[in-house]
Amino acid sequence: MRVGAMSLLLALCLAHAGTCIKTARADAYDDIKKSMEEFTNRTIYHELNAEILAGIPDDKLEQAVIDYVEIKIGDRYEREKAIVGGLSPGFMIVYATWGLEAEVNNGGFNQYFWNSTGEFAEEALAGFRAIEAPAHAALVSRAIEAERQVHGRIQELKASGTLEAFLESYKSNPLNELDDQFYALKEDISALRIAFIRAHPELFVGD
Repeated sequence: MRVGAMSLLLALCLAHAGTCIKTARADAYDDIKKSMEEFTNRTIYHELNAEILAGIPDDKLEQAVIDYVEIKIGDRYEREKAIVGGLSPGFMIVYATWGLEAEVNNGGFNQYFWNSTGEFAEEALAGFRAIEAPAHAALVSRAIEAERQVHGRIQELKASGTLEAFLESYKSNPLNELDDQFYALKEDISALRIAFIRAHPELFVGD
């Protein structure tokens, strides 16, 4: 009987379980270390235009746009929305949708609205529509309506500024029901953002 490559690998691992586990851990560590080094040493663009954007690979394009926005914000997060709103319009589309996606993937819609990123909810909704992500746009629209139902209670909890208050904010919160629906969406938001930037480089210009 012919043994496939995966079966052979499994047999070897069973025979040398400790070595396989150590090797897998070492490989994973090396991959993580390499990714962190690449991120730390990435090129950060202080100027963007159609020509510069065209020279950035797809897998680094979104981060280049986010880095540019964060440079403009600096440590002035009290003026975050005004600063982003004053940039070329494409930056808001990417920044708002990126922020929502990151926060919801990390802690759900409740965390998104709890943090300052929630101030960009309407802009994120418009952004998902702009990049032609209708399923995301529809769900974010529902999330905005759900947040309005609990806005007063959440603001009272936020005023205490404690971790306990944040955890309490999840209780009986209609936003929780939308989290799994968000995770199940099939639209590739990263690919849609990249396609939007490629199609509209004139919306991502600044120095």
